[in-house]
Amino acid sequence: MKSSIFAIIMGKHLYRKPVKTADGSDTFFIPELNEHYHSRHGALQESCHVFVGMGLDVFKSMSEITVFEVGFGTGLNSLLAYEWAHEHKTRVCYISIEKYPLSEEEYSMLDYSIVSPNANELLGKMHKSVWDTRVEISEYFILHKIEGDLNSRVLPSGYDCVFFDAFAPEKQPDLWESSVFRLIFNKMNCNGILVTYCAKGQVRRNMIEAGFQAERLQGPPGKREMLRGIKIEV
Repeated sequence: MKSSIFAIIMGKHLYRKPVKTADGSDTFFIPELNEHYHSRHGALQESCHVFVGMGLDVFKSMSEITVFEVGFGTGLNSLLAYEWAHEHKTRVCYISIEKYPLSEEEYSMLDYSIVSPNANELLGKMHKSVWDTRVEISEYFILHKIEGDLNSRVLPSGYDCVFFDAFAPEKQPDLWESSVFRLIFNKMNCNGILVTYCAKGQVRRNMIEAGFQAERLQGPPGKREMLRGIKIEV
């Protein structure tokens, strides 16, 4: 492991340490925040359950969808969305916002060959894709990475599925306020859904205040519950 990798998060220079999670997939750990990018019980299992199983799979019958992700992070969720798009022959426009992108030195440490044989090559391609530009990764997958703060950037609209994958509320409380959920709600299509690994009562109340019909669902391995918000057509 290299010891020179740092990120500036919440005004601090923080070390991002690559670690192996219980299912054999990689993530990063920030010791100063005592925070992992994914569940230590399994990064891949968590993303598959929360964002694919409870999110993308709702849209299996659609020929084209738009996904918005809060926190591009390691790129694991985008990899899984790419695989899902090709499996179901659904054209996915994947929009992701990230304030603290990984460096090439960092993402090169990640091994996601557990996802697919060409996953690491694809991961590099996604991380190297130009920011603030729509990039056609394949015929079924368009990537649009936005660099900056969710609360200050002008965002596109028309989301069918939202991956809310910010750091935990106690680490980044400003991203879990009802005003943020309302901003996203207003950008979503009717009958769109928002999924997150978080199941805290205050987060659920903030989602409801923003306009979502919020439901508790079974969580991924190591977590009892998660939340899904639905923008009901009125």
